[in-house]
Amino acid sequence: MNTRHLPRNPASDVTELGYVGIGVSDLDAWRLYATEVVGMEVRGGTDEGFQLRLDTWHHRIDVQKDGTDDVRYLGWRVADADALEGMAERLAQANVAFQRGTEEESEERNVLGLLKLSDPAGIATEIFYGPEVENQRPFHPGRPLHGKFLTGEHGLGHCFLSEPDVDAAYGFYKLLGMRGGVEYKFDTPGGPQRRPVFLHCNRRQHTVSFGHGYQGKKRINHLMFEYTSLDDLGLALDIVQEKGIPIVRRLGRHSNDGAVSFYFGNPSGWLWELGWQGRDAPAQAEYYRGDYYGHQTDVKGFGL
Repeated sequence: MNTRHLPRNPASDVTELGYVGIGVSDLDAWRLYATEVVGMEVRGGTDEGFQLRLDTWHHRIDVQKDGTDDVRYLGWRVADADALEGMAERLAQANVAFQRGTEEESEERNVLGLLKLSDPAGIATEIFYGPEVENQRPFHPGRPLHGKFLTGEHGLGHCFLSEPDVDAAYGFYKLLGMRGGVEYKFDTPGGPQRRPVFLHCNRRQHTVSFGHGYQGKKRINHLMFEYTSLDDLGLALDIVQEKGIPIVRRLGRHSNDGAVSFYFGNPSGWLWELGWQGRDAPAQAEYYRGDYYGHQTDVKGFGL
């Protein structure tokens, strides 16, 4: 996908990772994991699934029982209806196939409009505008929190995806309006150097990541959520340890986003990362060969 010479109106760029859909096998395990461990709010619930809130949006995560135990779709926000039309024109000029979401599909996502397409790895991708915000319904965490989840202009969090064709993925997400590139160089004994790519679309230091050597059995490696209070991160770590949930990467501090965080397994066999105090996206590129400290990998088999 050569998008270098395509005209682009920045007003049509994506502005955040707004929502995520995941498929699971064990709804009860996921309900307890999201609420009692992480502190999210469950909305609704049937034998088929439920939704999770992190703030005053109608929901941020849609959990459905389909047995895939993987990401089902990612929802990327644009500013308004004009921006959505601009994105549609941009995709058409780049010969990227897409469909316009129906009114029923928009209602199902609680948005005003959307486009539906796939990224180079086949991950269902939705570009939307106008999420439903419920100021009349305050966020009620699943466990007591000292602070809240960092969302707002930073979006939901970030995702690390399994992209077999890194160059194609880079071109695709650049087409959506993201910026960034390689931020680490990791030497691996007897193997090729790992150079993960990190892209941002707002103040959050990165919103989507991928790279050679990070292709696991799942289409997603991890989702990251950020607390505004260090105490909430510490409590989460205590709860994870008390419940015997595998901590895959120990507490540490990343060099690129500056966040203090740890990674732990979820009921579907991939990872969630919880963090605190990530920095804003830098104005200029730089790279690193390691983190400040920590993040040692203790458990194998999660695409690391």
